[in-house]
Amino acid sequence: MTQIRFRTDEAHEEPAVTLDAFLGQSNATAVRIEPGEDARKLLPFLDRLQLIEIAFPKFRDGRGYSSARILREAGFTGELRAAGDVLLDQVVILRRCGFDVLASDHVLDPAKVEEALARFPAVYQKAADARPPVWALRHG
Repeated sequence: MTQIRFRTDEAHEEPAVTLDAFLGQSNATAVRIEPGEDARKLLPFLDRLQLIEIAFPKFRDGRGYSSARILREAGFTGELRAAGDVLLDQVVILRRCGFDVLASDHVLDPAKVEEALARFPAVYQKAADARPPVWALRHG
């Protein structure tokens, strides 16, 4: 397993509880969202959460991208971790959706990850990251 962090703070080490367990007890500071679970159920608790881990059991399941964007656009500033079948090809869009930690079941070479992130300096659409789209730069 490879873990790559794009954060400078301490990694959150508390094990993540399931969404159902969190909603039943609500004193945990780390929660894991599985595909098909509604990330919006966490919105009232974002100020208490330090880590939200979103499961990617198969690389072709894109529901985690939507969950990440929902959470970031709602103001979540804690650690947002993509966990599971995370591949190098997904790194750019994972970062654009707001993930700041990649916990891959595969070996990810940090140099290759940085190379992938630097490959396209301009973006064409808004996302959860702060990068302005090229049209906004052009037309102000």
